Order: sequence, then structure tokens, then C-alpha cells
Amino acid sequence: MERDSSFPADRADIPSDDGEALAGVTVIVCSSCRDETGSDAHPRAGALLAEDTRRAASAEKINIRTVECLGNCKRRLSAALLRDGCWSYVFGDLETTSGADLVAGAKLFATSTDGLIPWRGRPDSLKRGLVARIPPLDLLKD
Repeated sequence: MERDSSFPADRADIPSDDGEALAGVTVIVCSSCRDETGSDAHPRAGALLAEDTRRAASAEKINIRTVECLGNCKRRLSAALLRDGCWSYVFGDLETTSGADLVAGAKLFATSTDGLIPWRGRPDSLKRGLVARIPPLDLLKD
């Protein structure tokens, strides 16, 4: 994340004409995550997950971004789903081929009326890989 809270623009978001709701969801993929062996080989497993997610979202209006580290190293490949004014989600234990699951989760999130990703219909990797759900700041009471 840049100093002004924006994400580095090393990769452009992926636009399409599939509705405004999807445009409000951002998938952030940790590009520095290693595979289960802990290898330093490049491209890293996280970068492969980011590319798989971009491919899966190529026909959708979902923002796909990368960051160097989500600090979730014990849970291996990690990603987050964000939507303004809604809860944010962090997932771990993903695979390099989990891009379609992240896109499916983003679609569920985009159409949610309560700002939560519904459990029903959520891909299994996003059920068992949930690390944290973070409330929007305006929901905090103190």
C-alpha cells in the first residue's frame, strides 16, 4: 500500500461492462506468498495466483490488485476481498488455481445487500480459508 493508502499501480485493474456492483469490489492478492515448500523460486506462488485471478476475472468488472505481503505467511497463499462501506475479508490456504474461487466470492460480495459475503454459495476454499472478517470503520461503536 502506498503512503496515501492507495495500492501501487503496477498492474491495471481489469474493467468490463458487467454492472456497477462488481466495480465496487477489489480482490487483493499477496504476490510474494510462497508455495507449501517455502521455495524462493520466481514467479512466486502468490504471483501465479494473481495471474490466475486476473484470467478468471477477464470478462468481469472486478478490480484485481496485488500487494507484496498480507502478513498471513502461516496460511500460505493469501488474498483479501474489499468493498467500500462493507466488511473486508482475508483468506489463506489458497492454491495457485484459486482465482475462479476469488472471482466467485467477489461476485457474491458485490450482490450482497448486507455488506457480508454470504456463506451459502461461497466456494469451499473461501469457507475453510477464512482468516479474518474486518468491519468497516463506521460500524465501530467506540
